[in-house]
Amino acid sequence: MTIYDALKTDHRKVQSLLAQLVALGKDEVDRAKEVTQQIKEELVPHSRAEEAVFYNSIRSVNLDKAKSLAWHGYEEHMAAEAMLRTLSGLEIIDAGWTALAKKLQAALLHHIQEEEKELFSAAQQLFTAEEAEAMADAFEKMKPHVRDGSLIKSSLDLIANMLPGRLAAPLRTFSFDSSSRHY
Repeated sequence: MTIYDALKTDHRKVQSLLAQLVALGKDEVDRAKEVTQQIKEELVPHSRAEEAVFYNSIRSVNLDKAKSLAWHGYEEHMAAEAMLRTLSGLEIIDAGWTALAKKLQAALLHHIQEEEKELFSAAQQLFTAEEAEAMADAFEKMKPHVRDGSLIKSSLDLIANMLPGRLAAPLRTFSFDSSSRHY
């Protein structure tokens, strides 16, 4: 399996969950909470692993168009996750979660379409089949580690993924120990 296949598989899962979410009625808040949590459990690990493995590989190659597409992907990840976190809060108080769910769906469908068309095309010219397979392995191995981490860890990883390697290392080793209040 290549990184492109692995990413597409995750994209289809998220698209299916988004379709379930927007099909719910306003009075199905409990089910909306469940589906939103499922989306979060798929989307956040996908995004962090995609950034670390795929986007950062693209950024390491000196091709401005590919780098620009990768940076655009980071921006869309941040926007989608902000909407997802807001949606999680809105559904708790039942205040307009359906409109935000539709906005999240539109944003992610746009991101997926753009990524699969433009970024995949650029990346396929940069990486060999063997490199694409190695990226898929690394991507799949990374997702469970992200899933098991905290919101703070995921947020730090997002920032670290966007930094040059020498600046990212300290953030990747940062730990949040709530019992001793050391940050």
